[in-house]
Amino acid sequence: MKTHPLRSVLFVCLGNICRSPLAEGVFRSVLAEEGKGQGVLIDSAGTNGYHTGEAPDERSILAAKQHGIDISGQRCRQLKAEDYSDFDLILGMDRANVAAIEARRPAKATAKTGLFNEVALGEASQIPDPYYGTGADFERVYLMVLKASKGLSKLF
Repeated sequence: MKTHPLRSVLFVCLGNICRSPLAEGVFRSVLAEEGKGQGVLIDSAGTNGYHTGEAPDERSILAAKQHGIDISGQRCRQLKAEDYSDFDLILGMDRANVAAIEARRPAKATAKTGLFNEVALGEASQIPDPYYGTGADFERVYLMVLKASKGLSKLF
């Protein structure tokens, strides 16, 4: 890990419609509350491009909105080669995401990559995909992302 504060982070999940948009919005909110958000680049992407250009899943939007965070303006995009040099840190929500991130890593990449909870909290736990679940599953994911975001903010 870099010894100076990080200035950019990209959150990645499978489709960029559930977990990573929540992580982007929640982390932005946490940094703003801590007075650290100025000049920090925060974004999200998916390992696949099935939802490119779409808004996040309505249940993710609702989970964020219930906590005063608006992610409705975000648009899904796919992870691209430039991300590996544009961001200090690229974090996958689960091990499959991290494996996909590593598989696409260009030879001259400068970004550090890892599992969100592991980098943020020192825990090898994953943030589960709530897509096939209920609103309660999205709320659980929100709470997990909030906890990890508070841990990650210490690196910024």
